Amino acid sequence: MTLPKGFGTQAKTQKKRTFEEWWTTVPGDLKTKARKGDEANKVILNQVNYVLLHLHLQGKHDTKPSHEELKDWLHSGQVDTMRAAPPKK
Repeated sequence: MTLPKGFGTQAKTQKKRTFEEWWTTVPGDLKTKARKGDEANKVILNQVNYVLLHLHLQGKHDTKPSHEELKDWLHSGQVDTMRAAPPKK
């Protein structure tokens, strides 16, 4: 059985990267497009998805994070799922 291109390319024994470790591997122009105007805030999942889609379309499957890494980033708070509204006064 042949797996789809890019599936399972990261070794299962590979250490999980932090979001920041992975983010440094993303091309600068793609980071700028994903974060434009929102650089002062924590990265949100939509911005990560934007980068993942573009990496996929460019065929850069080895640079995408693993499922375990994405799950860790969300559960540990390294990436927010949405931008929370500031508390009302």
